[in-house]
Amino acid sequence: MSDFYRIKRLPPYVFEQVNRLKAKARAGGADIIDLGMGNPDLPAPKHVIEKLVETAGRPRTDRYSASKGIAGLRRAQAGYYRRRFGVELDPDTQVVATLGSKEGFANMAQAITAPGDVVLVPNPSYPIHAFGFLMAGGVIRSVPADPTPQYFEALERAVKHSIPKPIAVVACYPANPTATVASLDFYKDLVAFAKKHEIFVLSDLAYAEVYFDDDPPPSVLQVPGAFDVTVEFTSMSKTYSMAGWRMGFAVGNERLCAALARVKSYLDYGAFTPIQVAAAAALNGPDDCIKEMRSIYKKRRDVMVESFAQAGWNIPSPTASMFAWAPVPERFAGLSSLEFSSLLIEKADVAVAPGVGFGEHGEGFLRLALVENEQRIRQAARNLRRFFDSADHRLHNVAPRVARG
Repeated sequence: MSDFYRIKRLPPYVFEQVNRLKAKARAGGADIIDLGMGNPDLPAPKHVIEKLVETAGRPRTDRYSASKGIAGLRRAQAGYYRRRFGVELDPDTQVVATLGSKEGFANMAQAITAPGDVVLVPNPSYPIHAFGFLMAGGVIRSVPADPTPQYFEALERAVKHSIPKPIAVVACYPANPTATVASLDFYKDLVAFAKKHEIFVLSDLAYAEVYFDDDPPPSVLQVPGAFDVTVEFTSMSKTYSMAGWRMGFAVGNERLCAALARVKSYLDYGAFTPIQVAAAAALNGPDDCIKEMRSIYKKRRDVMVESFAQAGWNIPSPTASMFAWAPVPERFAGLSSLEFSSLLIEKADVAVAPGVGFGEHGEGFLRLALVENEQRIRQAARNLRRFFDSADHRLHNVAPRVARG
């Protein structure tokens, strides 16, 4: 398999090593508290499930669906953008339903990338942002993940020194994995940069509704003229706890949406129609479930920050997303993020995601997902406290095995 062209372009999947350790520990009877994957544990809203059940089993809805999404779903997504961002979308030409935002990103890469094309991608970032383009034959140039003035300095350098000129820049805010939020002023500068250099903006807004401050994260499409260069990806996975339903959207620039829809028309027939009908019911329905989701994640965040600090691990408090992005504790500074995360599984029965899995600039950090309830998070803190209290002894015992070469 290693001889296949696209497979050779993919590095080893870091998270697979963590998954193997989790499976081994569980096979041995360990109760692993899993804060590794951003896999929501909350139920999908009741009215959404009821709509799915109501629609499934009918001969008409069991047939092939529409690859770019049924009309009612695309209208529902346009309605969401109108209410939430004040952005007007044409459901026929500026909205494409995807099988989650991950599939949308991967197939957009297939649609717009020629071999050797350069794409500017944040580092650290969600893996598909880079690997989607690598699999399509593109070349990745890393830029900072945080929306600071240094970000634009890095963009300018990247454009100046890239041959050929980059075709697109990826943005992801609230950021996965760092939980950073961008302002509308930042997006204005990003759109201006993209227009100046005639490149596309591909925005990942999967965590638009998972925020804990009073100000909701903006959409880059709120910037005047953004439609000229931008497509934005959203997902129902986190907003409605529908991760397994695989429902997302690409919206914005008509040319990019048309390219994605064309590629998808050759690859899939869209999500199961009852799922699309239920997704439309979610978007058109009450937002009480969204507010409840936010409240639950905020309480979990507060419990994690407080209890982990008491255990000896200071976790920076995220203002958005369902993740915390934390440095490897100082006393373990000699270990890589993968080594430390492996040690936590073995010695504390706690699983987290090593930062290096999101790019080399994620080294030295861990991503912790708010996907366990408050009781389990407090239990994780107790486990960590016990491990940290005896860390010198335990590290001495495992040092030869985890020592870095």
